[in-house]
Amino acid sequence: MHKHSRGRRGVVALAAALATLVAVPAGASAAAASEPGDGPVDAGIFVEKVEGLSPDFVNGVDVSTVLSLEESGVVFRDATGAPADLFDVLAADGVNTVRVRVWNDPFDASGHGYGGGNVDVARAVEIGQRATAAGLSVLVDFHYSDFWADPARQLVPKAWAGLTPAETVTALHEFTASSLQSFEDAGVAVSMVQIGNETNNGIAGHTRAGREIDAQFAALVSAGSAAVREVLPDALVAVHFTNPETAGRYATYAAGLAQFGVDYDVFASSYYPYWHGTTDNLTAVLTDIATTYGKQVMVAETSWAHTLEDGDGHPNVIGSGTITDDYPVSVQGQATQLRDVIAAVAAVGHAGIGVFYWEPAWLPVGPPSEVEANRVLWERDGSGWATSAAASYDPVHVGEWFGGSAWDNQSLFAWDGTPLESLRTFAYVVTGAVAPREVVSVEQVELSVTDGSPVSLPASITVTYNDGTTEHPSVIWSSAVDWIRGPGEYSIPGQTSTGLSVEASVTVLAENLVQNGSFESADMSTWTLTGPAARTQTADGSDGDFAVTFWSGLAYTTSVSQTLTGVPAGKYTLQGTTQGTGSPAGDSRVLSATTSAGSWSAPLEFTAWNEFHTAAVPGVVVGADGIVELRADFALTAGAWGVVDDVRLVAASDAPPVDTSALSTALASAASTDRSKYADASLATLDAAAAIGDVVLAGSRATQADVKEATKLVEKAVKKLEPVNAKG
Repeated sequence: MHKHSRGRRGVVALAAALATLVAVPAGASAAAASEPGDGPVDAGIFVEKVEGLSPDFVNGVDVSTVLSLEESGVVFRDATGAPADLFDVLAADGVNTVRVRVWNDPFDASGHGYGGGNVDVARAVEIGQRATAAGLSVLVDFHYSDFWADPARQLVPKAWAGLTPAETVTALHEFTASSLQSFEDAGVAVSMVQIGNETNNGIAGHTRAGREIDAQFAALVSAGSAAVREVLPDALVAVHFTNPETAGRYATYAAGLAQFGVDYDVFASSYYPYWHGTTDNLTAVLTDIATTYGKQVMVAETSWAHTLEDGDGHPNVIGSGTITDDYPVSVQGQATQLRDVIAAVAAVGHAGIGVFYWEPAWLPVGPPSEVEANRVLWERDGSGWATSAAASYDPVHVGEWFGGSAWDNQSLFAWDGTPLESLRTFAYVVTGAVAPREVVSVEQVELSVTDGSPVSLPASITVTYNDGTTEHPSVIWSSAVDWIRGPGEYSIPGQTSTGLSVEASVTVLAENLVQNGSFESADMSTWTLTGPAARTQTADGSDGDFAVTFWSGLAYTTSVSQTLTGVPAGKYTLQGTTQGTGSPAGDSRVLSATTSAGSWSAPLEFTAWNEFHTAAVPGVVVGADGIVELRADFALTAGAWGVVDDVRLVAASDAPPVDTSALSTALASAASTDRSKYADASLATLDAAAAIGDVVLAGSRATQADVKEATKLVEKAVKKLEPVNAKG
């Protein structure tokens, strides 16, 4: 079933020729954009000028994997396609600051790197030197871990394991000071230092029990801040959190920092539109911090995808299952997204100081067809997100999931190393940029209905152009919609009044006997939740805007359950969808149904963030008493995080089997037609028949009569194809 069946219309990219404007055009337009002027410059993309943008605004990028990528043979190029130093390319396109993460010791006992650039202090200093040589400032991003730090994991560095809380504070101060002295001695132009990375739940191995800032967290951040003041008194001190979409979160963090007297200058937020709400909300929460506490604010991480294709054979974080309604998946979409985030921060006022795009240069080391060769490079050079060596340090999050770049489709470079024009957004926001008007995306209809309900497709859709304007042509949908039979997933073609071919995805769901199965209603009276499980408004659910989520810094149990009464006797299937992280194989995650006739269960899966798994428990027998207890039970490791959504109990299908072999053969014949040989009108008739055939084939309750009639329609359309008149 769909990972996100919201009954919504999603934005999909057009053909690659329209959706991906590959590189900056060489010559006059690119050169002109480097000089601020009175009006927009001619370009290959549209970028609306951000009015009143400070000349000191931080246009930043995080390129922490660059050394490993170069060691793996990645070549960066300038706008003409000539090999060039990455930092010179960044500077030429409006970037003025580079962010580099620092891990304490990202190597195992044998010296094998953990990946993600293997960025220890020495390598971070080397990146900083190259950035400085190109005229760029540097933000040093201390993770205070030997590998990735984020809300799901704040692992203590190996060298600090076993230290008391007070000793850890001292170790953090000394490490920060000595590291920054290395940057200073190397002549790196450090303008800002980040004390921790996405520290929602802790820092340096210390995990907070809840959202409130505690004394140990404050002491650790203060120790890092003090080290910055001692070594680099002119550098700004930043703290970094994420999830600005959660009401009250940032206000709570800022109040806690103030309560403990933590010394810092900049409150930094991650902001990814896939998960973090609107830019209006981003501006609002950052403005609240700026006005209430007198702090500067910025976005330390953001990004958008220019394609949903994978560049190296390692799955990407953002794929076809991710909600990408906000912007087109294209170079134009990247430019518009980045411009909007810059504008959102600038709208805070003087306190809004900058935006960093996260890892825009994390390119494939080779194509997917050479994935085995790529694996050798990822392991040797650390140019992927993790190597097998990292599993010894972080077995829960790495395990067998080590590999390549999960970010290549969000790069601001083409996979041959040439900059995409979206990189020039940093320059274009100063001048504005205009381009020939073209379609960049067409709204695709995604509709979810309960079996037996009418399928009502919209009379018009939205077509978006690269200048941000939209049109709303009417649509004539295929009569194939009338052939939908029973639960299933159906594709219904259509054509707009302007001649564009479109498609609607229709999901027909069996009647769900679970009450509030997707947790969309605030009335949770039919559910019993134990442990930290809570109904949450989140983009991490599989269906709708709400789901049950849970997390704890300690080992814990949690459950979600509901008891149904009055269920008609018969056989049913129970389903539940989950995603989660940080839960090893030894944890218990079980979906179960219990009735007077017995108990049935199936395991629930947690593999990686944004990977949804739907567990099915078939053959649930409900007796005459009509009572069913449904449960999802978890016994989880400390730090494990999970989501439960879209719990369904549906009657087992009683439709008799049908023979669809003749229909499949007819559809295969239609698909193999050489369309260049036949007239458009007869091809249109064939397409209409094939659409009906596809819908009948997908129908869970299509009858043998349906199959027979659809087969005849397709066969007849194939036979009546009219050859193109050779004389014109």
